[in-house]
Amino acid sequence: MQCKITPSAKKQILSILREQTDKNLKLRVYVTHAHGDHAHYGMSLDYQKPDDLINATTPGIEVLLESNHEFLNGIVIDYDATQDGFSITNPQKGHHHHH
Repeated sequence: MQCKITPSAKKQILSILREQTDKNLKLRVYVTHAHGDHAHYGMSLDYQKPDDLINATTPGIEVLLESNHEFLNGIVIDYDATQDGFSITNPQKGHHHHH
C-alpha cells in the first residue's frame, strides 16, 4: 500500500510525534466514510493492530493503514499552514479529504 507525505505534512507530523511520551504510538489514517468511487479520511495516533500494514516510506514516520481497505492505497497526506490543517486525498479514488 502506498502513502505519500508531503514535506509540510512531515514537519507537522514529526512535531506531533515528538510531543508524545508513548513512543509506541503511530500515525493512523482511516476511512471515515466511503461511497461510490471516493472516500473521506481521518487520522489519529494509535497502536498497531493485527490487520494493519505499516507504510514507512517517509523516514521517521510510520503510518498505520488497514490492510484490506482499497481507498487507503495511494493516499497523499498534506498540511496547509494557512488553514492550520491536514488534508488527505487519494488521486486514484477521487480527491475528497477529511473534514
